[in-house]
Amino acid sequence: MDTVENLRKVSLFSELSDRNLKLLAKACKTRTFEEGEYLVKQNDDGIGLFVITSGKVKVTKTTGDGSEIDIAVHGPGDFIGEFSVLDGAKRTASVIALEKTDCALLTSWDFNAIMDTNPEIAVGILPVVIRRFRETNERLTSLSKIE
Repeated sequence: MDTVENLRKVSLFSELSDRNLKLLAKACKTRTFEEGEYLVKQNDDGIGLFVITSGKVKVTKTTGDGSEIDIAVHGPGDFIGEFSVLDGAKRTASVIALEKTDCALLTSWDFNAIMDTNPEIAVGILPVVIRRFRETNERLTSLSKIE
């Protein structure tokens, strides 16, 4: 399956035109991660957005007291790294491959350059990013203890 078809199946890009999907696909690079390998580590610089094309990853967050919280498990068609790509901040969580995992990587600089010349992409992905933020926030809130 080609990169355009992989991107078309990702909720983040589901509202984008074929033209914009082709622009993004052209900028993607393929990366393979072996079981146990980190795709990203919490607090590292965010260099890109990963679209999982095969395999499975686990998202974890280390809290202030050093404990680790499992946030989510993602597989083909899912994406990670959208926050860091959009705001340039450090990674908010770590992501580790649970099995051999292939990804399409869209670097921050390529993604932002494409959005600068095609602002409709930002408008198309914004609702998905906000929904993902709300879901993650609700998951973390339900795990925290209120004393």
